[in-house]
Amino acid sequence: MLGYIIRRLLLAIPTLLGITVVTFCVINLAPGDPAELQTQGIMDSKVSIRVYEDLRQYYGLDEPVLKRYGQWLGRLARLDFGPSMSTDRRPVWDKIRERLWPTMSLALLSLGISLAVAIPIGIYSAARQNRWFDTVSSTVLYALYSIPSYVMAVPLILLVAIQWNWLPFQGMKSDDYAQLTALGKMADLVKHYTLITFCFTYGALAYYARFVRQNMLEVLRQDYVRTARAKGLTERHVIMRHGFRNALVPVMTLCGLLLPAIIGGSVILEVMFNWPGMGRLFFESMMSRDYPTIMALTFITACLVLLGTLLADLSYPLVDPRIAYD
Repeated sequence: MLGYIIRRLLLAIPTLLGITVVTFCVINLAPGDPAELQTQGIMDSKVSIRVYEDLRQYYGLDEPVLKRYGQWLGRLARLDFGPSMSTDRRPVWDKIRERLWPTMSLALLSLGISLAVAIPIGIYSAARQNRWFDTVSSTVLYALYSIPSYVMAVPLILLVAIQWNWLPFQGMKSDDYAQLTALGKMADLVKHYTLITFCFTYGALAYYARFVRQNMLEVLRQDYVRTARAKGLTERHVIMRHGFRNALVPVMTLCGLLLPAIIGGSVILEVMFNWPGMGRLFFESMMSRDYPTIMALTFITACLVLLGTLLADLSYPLVDPRIAYD
């Protein structure tokens, strides 16, 4: 097992390098740069040109691309993402650290709710194939899956938050959060999390439920399941012990990509809900051409994807003892 983990980690190094090379090239080929954006408000053209050149020299944008990439790799080797190219010029890691928990809490909450609801629905639908529950749930799940999350967010914001004023939709906390009691703070967080968590969760829930159902149906058609039924085992025992356990391997593969997929898809929703997370930070960095922050966020997301797939692979022996890593 240890040898397998070491090999996977070694293989991850060229993968991460390839991702960083592509990202670095793309953002440097895009039109505009931070110096140009920061000098747009200067009316005097001579001053604007001088400040523009000084900013390009300060940020190192006048250096060749390969040299700048090598410098970025050198800082990365020291776990230093460098200073931001936005107007505040703060360390990139400080900006990411502030935004990490809001996004991770949303992702973990969405992941937990999705799996907790989708797995029972998928199992029950497979066990009651073509009956009323399977038909109704399939119709509802297909309808939910067909609606993009950002489309669903619009009527929720307009109706639930603005017209009916039931729930807030701006930010993570209310302005008077610090003055609330402990119970009031918890209730305030629940209100702010509700709409954006629903938008994060419903599409994933629909997909995972259908995924679990399909894998369960394939497993329940196998000969060993018929043999288990022929031995007189209860249907519950057959479904859970022989059916669901053997359907877990592809489900674990999917679970390994859930967390990074949720984080990667948070950009639009976090902007719509004014959520102070990594997705909104990525959007702001793209608008301001903040290259170090974009590179850092891309690198962290790539690491999460590779870590998720590794954890999914390592979990296979737990659900299927026939799988072993030498």
